[in-house]
Amino acid sequence: MLAPRIALIHATDVAIRPIQAAFVSLWPIAHTTNLLDDSLAPDLATAGHLTDAITLRFVSLARYVHNAGADAVLFTCSAFGPAIEAARRAVPVPVLKPNEAMLEEAVEAGQRIGLLATFTPSIASVRTELQALAETRGLRIEIKEQPVVGALDALHAGDAGEHDALIADAAEELSDCDVIVLTQFSMERAAVRIAAALPSARVLSSPASAVNRLKQLLGEEMKRLR
Repeated sequence: MLAPRIALIHATDVAIRPIQAAFVSLWPIAHTTNLLDDSLAPDLATAGHLTDAITLRFVSLARYVHNAGADAVLFTCSAFGPAIEAARRAVPVPVLKPNEAMLEEAVEAGQRIGLLATFTPSIASVRTELQALAETRGLRIEIKEQPVVGALDALHAGDAGEHDALIADAAEELSDCDVIVLTQFSMERAAVRIAAALPSARVLSSPASAVNRLKQLLGEEMKRLR
């Protein structure tokens, strides 16, 4: 496992570039594969909630990449927490939710946590994960939510500048927060801009946290197998 095979499973193509960049920067020897199902997010939006059928699809995706030789799986779609947990139970390799490593950093970094989301359905899933995590650690947190309307559409249309500007404007509503969490992988590109505008808040994005956690998990697995 010196060059582990990491399966990246995406619900949108705009998540691919940020996580690939994080691997190149932080764990270049890892071999990554990409599996995209861009019908997941529209189907969730249409259903209005996470259905059994969508959950089963996540389980099937995890089994597929495991059968293809994955040593670990990272889902990059943050609106599907319970479905990813079901996928985790279905395969015998580490399966990571997109934001879990970042959220652990968030609850330790401050009490007032702001959630920025360009895909609004992800807010409920991330909020639930944050609350559960804080409860298990005996921490009191306050969560403030801020959807960023139109940003994801702009990014899909190729207007990255408009995407970043909309996120930065929305972040101003979270100026009283200790920590600002970017709930989509594709938002990572706006992190520096937000940090410059709101120097008193810590700005967290998922890609780097996720890569470092996978590196830690598989390092521990290598030690166990020796």
